[in-house]
Amino acid sequence: MNKDASSAVAVATASTRRPIQERRRQFWPSRELMVVAALVVFGVLVLPWLNPGYRILSFAITTGVTAIVLYGMAIPFGQAGIMSLGYAGLMGFGAYTAAILSRDFGMNMWEAMPFSAVVAAVCAGLFGLPSLRISGHHFAITTYVMCELLRISLINGGKFTGAATGLDVPPVGTVLGVNFNKLGNAYLLVAAFMLASMLIAYLIANSKYGRTLRSIRENEQLARSVGINTNLYKVGAFMLSGLFAGVGGDLQAYNFRHISPDLYGGATSLYFALMVMLGGPRTIFGPLTGAVIVTFLPEVMRVDPVDSRIAYGLALIAVIMLLPGGIIAVLERGYQWGVAAVHGARTSVSRRLSSLRGAPR
Repeated sequence: MNKDASSAVAVATASTRRPIQERRRQFWPSRELMVVAALVVFGVLVLPWLNPGYRILSFAITTGVTAIVLYGMAIPFGQAGIMSLGYAGLMGFGAYTAAILSRDFGMNMWEAMPFSAVVAAVCAGLFGLPSLRISGHHFAITTYVMCELLRISLINGGKFTGAATGLDVPPVGTVLGVNFNKLGNAYLLVAAFMLASMLIAYLIANSKYGRTLRSIRENEQLARSVGINTNLYKVGAFMLSGLFAGVGGDLQAYNFRHISPDLYGGATSLYFALMVMLGGPRTIFGPLTGAVIVTFLPEVMRVDPVDSRIAYGLALIAVIMLLPGGIIAVLERGYQWGVAAVHGARTSVSRRLSSLRGAPR
């Protein structure tokens, strides 16, 4: 190979490597993010060994289940920019599927979980179909109405759904020698699913599929003009999020041991929307932060329910007007501003020292 050909190959190789390296840098988290993630994982897993008591551990389980649903909700909302208010209903599909399979076919939690996830995913796809025609507030109201229709259907479902009283669910039992009826083991089980949901949501957000969803969010007409089937991607995002909601519903049913239609109405969906908006739908820790603030802290701090609802309303207004990216996005910007300020101060001091050393005496 002559010299000119070698140079051409080198240039071509460099041009092909550069995008790959850039994609790798975008995919792998930063060092700061990995440190925070390690602290979060450690804090989540160490909680049972701190002897927090029955009350705190119970609310931590509820918070973990809620966070699983929120990580699914963050896919169409955070990546594609489509807000749905039907996730309590999707969670209900998963919970009732698990309860009915347990009652009629004797399935346990693990056997029913795939069915709960698939049923919720299919229903999420149906919930997402109106997004092909309408958007914004109109779509959010439509999904809210669907959620309420599901609640009314469950109330009037007779013996099949248990009507207004709901259905009882057996305990999880013992698996591989681990008794999940113990609260600490049940917490670790939910925590494992929650951390897995966090990881999967991160992988989706940083994949080619996640980048395509963001292109649809920024300019759907432009994305369609370059050949992207936006309808398929949007419905796919809803079905992916439905898998999270179905798993969350299955875990909730077996932890509560009893489910009723009021758990899956439109009001619960509004709380889900508040949580994901408060924490931040486009950040890896946003859904978990929102779940902790709204589900865990008020109960642990024994805040009056009326006061907490007033606070939720004010928080929702503040987030929409002042914090569109959520609390975690604000903290990230504050950290970046602090690092830039420290770096700028160091550079200024270094330049002043250099000028003093070089100045004539």
